[in-house]
Amino acid sequence: MIIGGKEFDTEHNTYLMGILNVTPDSFSDGGRFDKMDAALSHAEQMVREGAHILDVGGESTRPGHVQITDEEEIGRVVPVIEKLKREFDVPVSVDTYKSAVAEAAIRAGADLVNDIWGLKYDEKMAGVIAANQVACCLMHNRTEASYNRFLPDFMEDMRECVKIAERAGISRDQMILDPGVGFGKTYEMNLEIIQKLEVMHELHLPILLGTSRKSVIGLTLDLPADEREEGTAVTTVYAVQKRCAFVRVHDVEKNKRAILMTQAIMREHEV
Repeated sequence: MIIGGKEFDTEHNTYLMGILNVTPDSFSDGGRFDKMDAALSHAEQMVREGAHILDVGGESTRPGHVQITDEEEIGRVVPVIEKLKREFDVPVSVDTYKSAVAEAAIRAGADLVNDIWGLKYDEKMAGVIAANQVACCLMHNRTEASYNRFLPDFMEDMRECVKIAERAGISRDQMILDPGVGFGKTYEMNLEIIQKLEVMHELHLPILLGTSRKSVIGLTLDLPADEREEGTAVTTVYAVQKRCAFVRVHDVEKNKRAILMTQAIMREHEV
């Protein structure tokens, strides 16, 4: 898979997507990186620690978040993306579900659109991605955690995302799928989809797991967002074991170490 001119061996490796929230109200690090100098400093740290992609978000999508206008979101992400593309030799992703924001971000240099609604929120989004021939990450989501049978319904939702993409002309070698942990699911459903990530291989597309500091970890361990790194690392180990191609994380260095250790154990050994 090619993203931003870089080749990703999604069959054999697990890559790190570093989270760069340029928002004042993100659930985990809101306000820490919403100024340009702080954003660039954090991006530099993540690249130094091994991030393969930087994911820039301009609107918090935490439970109960307040939606902002396209113009405000563009004003937050575009200057940062432009600067990142000048300063660092890594692909840049934009975390948005709005086609106008995606288009502006792509013009600024974004190589990937990370859509938490899997092309289902904004009917123009798929066309924007296809027209610009950039990669996309399609996340599973629902407005409510209401299912007849969770896993079959989940898979049907994912197949629908892929069909929307294909109808718009997005090639399969530019698609990534995200199970959407923390979105449209109960606590137990979140644990189940992490446990059974392998069901997604039926769709023959790279998988991204994004669990970093999320409520499923907080509820399990009874910890606030800034104390969930060990729990996040466990899910990263699971992602490697389940052959996920990407993990989206806040703490790049610790999760890189978790990936390397897991890969070392999983290699064939002759003693």
